[in-house]
Amino acid sequence: MSDPLIAKRKSEHLRIVLEEAVTHGRPTLLDEIQLFHEALPELDLDEIDTSLDFFGKRLHAPLMITSMTGGAGVAGEMNRQLAAAAARVGVAFAVGSQRILFDHPELLPDFAVREQIPAGVLLGNIGAVQLREHALEDVADLAQRIEADGICVHLNAAQELCQPEGNRGFAGLLEQIGRLVELMDGRVLVKETGAGLSPATLRALSDCGVKYVDVAGSGGTSWTRVEMHRAPPGRERQLGETLGDWGVPTAFSVIAARRVCTTDTRIVGSGGVTSGLDCARVIACGAHVAGFARVALLAWREGGEQGVVALLERLKHELRCIMLLTASTDVQALRDTGRIYTGELRDWLAERNWLDG
Repeated sequence: MSDPLIAKRKSEHLRIVLEEAVTHGRPTLLDEIQLFHEALPELDLDEIDTSLDFFGKRLHAPLMITSMTGGAGVAGEMNRQLAAAAARVGVAFAVGSQRILFDHPELLPDFAVREQIPAGVLLGNIGAVQLREHALEDVADLAQRIEADGICVHLNAAQELCQPEGNRGFAGLLEQIGRLVELMDGRVLVKETGAGLSPATLRALSDCGVKYVDVAGSGGTSWTRVEMHRAPPGRERQLGETLGDWGVPTAFSVIAARRVCTTDTRIVGSGGVTSGLDCARVIACGAHVAGFARVALLAWREGGEQGVVALLERLKHELRCIMLLTASTDVQALRDTGRIYTGELRDWLAERNWLDG
């Protein structure tokens, strides 16, 4: 596949995510996580500690602007402003796919945003399928070239199948991920791209040494729907429509990560997270960090860097207020707060005999 096609596809992705109906038709199930209201929290709002260690650094709030897309001309300015906004509020930021740098190193400035987030958590990004195509030392170098604290490896088999030019080979990726984790001393976050991580996948990742996962569950942006909008009439477009709601709901995927992964695994809960209440819910059911992408992209389109800062400050404030209302002094206390699972989420958990906590 030629590089102009990659750049064109990334530009189309940005446009479609901003302009088209690309959310899943089925919910995240976050609404079915009910938190206990504590009428006597015995706390002051300014006592609430939202800070958290992540990739060896301290976040001011357990929030992350997750990977979007990369390789298009507009992505450079977007990355710089998103990184600057993340730095101002003290949250983590991950760039989009750096794949294009293998053939076009001159595009490095579009991803090299350390100057905008000098002391914060910055992560690189590459697709898991690229681990079969390039030396792992070269993949690790992608993070080093932008002075990142680690790298995201994204899993997107459903999306690839809906691209006429997409990959069709996914064998051997787990072994490559394990080798990359060892090479990078654990500084690898494995993430889905909107279809969630199942218990079996989470267990396999944990068994091969992965200590950072982002479930990126279904209920938010559907990348199969995105591909449906850009594919010409034919088999892939039909598949994108068929798989438009494919995936594991965000809420269940986060709970599965808490259940299956080792206790030292850092879990990012993303996929349809749009409010401070969503952030609180994903943390209460097991995540350490709440992640989001499209809502940040929309805020950037409407107000640039300041628009993203306003979004992050709103999410942080809402989260702090909910922590007070659940008598949660810090992030770990919120992870341990009282909660009830209802509706379809309860059915998912009952199937695994996971209703005991």
